[in-house]
Amino acid sequence: MESSVQQEQQSKWRQFWDRGGWWKALLVAAVYYGLYQLAGFLIGLAFGDAIDKHDVLANGLSVFIAIAASILVGSILLVLFALSIGWLKELFARQPIRGSWWMWIGVAIVVVFNILRFASVDYAGWDAGAVVAVLFTGLCVGFAEEVLTRGFAVNLLRRGGYGERSVMLLSSLIFAAMHSGNVLSGQNPIAVAFTVVYTFAFGIVMYVTLRVTGNLIWPILLHASTDPSLILLTGGVDASSGTLHPGPLAGIAGLANYAVMIFAIIPIIFVRGRVDRADAYGLVEPAAKLA
Repeated sequence: MESSVQQEQQSKWRQFWDRGGWWKALLVAAVYYGLYQLAGFLIGLAFGDAIDKHDVLANGLSVFIAIAASILVGSILLVLFALSIGWLKELFARQPIRGSWWMWIGVAIVVVFNILRFASVDYAGWDAGAVVAVLFTGLCVGFAEEVLTRGFAVNLLRRGGYGERSVMLLSSLIFAAMHSGNVLSGQNPIAVAFTVVYTFAFGIVMYVTLRVTGNLIWPILLHASTDPSLILLTGGVDASSGTLHPGPLAGIAGLANYAVMIFAIIPIIFVRGRVDRADAYGLVEPAAKLA
C-alpha cells in the first residue's frame, strides 16, 4: 500500500513537470540559483581558509573552493532532479527539431575565438594547479548552465507549446538574468549590465548550437571551453594589469564578445518553427498556440 502511494506521488511529480510552461522554467532556474548560492555560502564557511584572499586564482585549491565546488554541487542537484522526473536520458537525446546551415556560423565564431584566447594565454604566469582547476571549473559551468537553460528551460518551454523563437529568447533571458546577481557580489553595475547583455547573446548562440548539432552535449562542451579561455587570458577580476603578458593575438581574441552579440541578431530575426508536442512528448497541443 505504501509503495503504491509513493508511486502515485512520483507520477504526479513527473506529470507536473511534463506539462511544461514558462513559469516552471523560471522556477527551476530560481531554485537552482538559490541552492547554488547556499552551497557557495556553506562551502565558504567550511573551507574558506583555503581560498587565497588576495587572488582566488592563485592556486588550484583556491580556485576549486572559491568557484568550482558550488557549481559542482549545482550540477549534481540538476542530475538528481532530472532523474526524479525521468528526464536525464531525454535531455541528452536527439533534438526534436533540426537546425539550419547558417547556425554553424555561431558555432564557428565561438570555436575560433576560444582557440585564439587559449593560444594567447600567458601560461608561464599561471600556477599549473590553477590552470587545471580553471579548466575543471569551466566544465562544471558548461554542464550546469547548459543543462539548466538549454536543457530544462528549453524542454519546459517546448512542452508548454511555445514556438522556437520564444523558446530561444525566454531561455536566453533566464540565462542572462542569472548573471545579473553578480551585482550582489560588489561588481560594478555597468559591468554587470554589459555581462547581462552579452550572456543573453551568448545564450542565443548556445541555443543555435543545440539546434544545429542536435544534442545538448555540444553546447555544454562549447560553453565549457569559453569561460576558461577568458579567465586564463585575462587572469580574471583579481589580476593586476601587469600580472600577465598575453600573446600577439590577444587583441583580436578580445573582440569575441562583440562578435557574439552581433551574430545574435541573426537568430532573433530568422529562427522559426515549433516542436509538435504530441509527436515529441505525447502531449495534446494547446487550444491556442503561443507566439
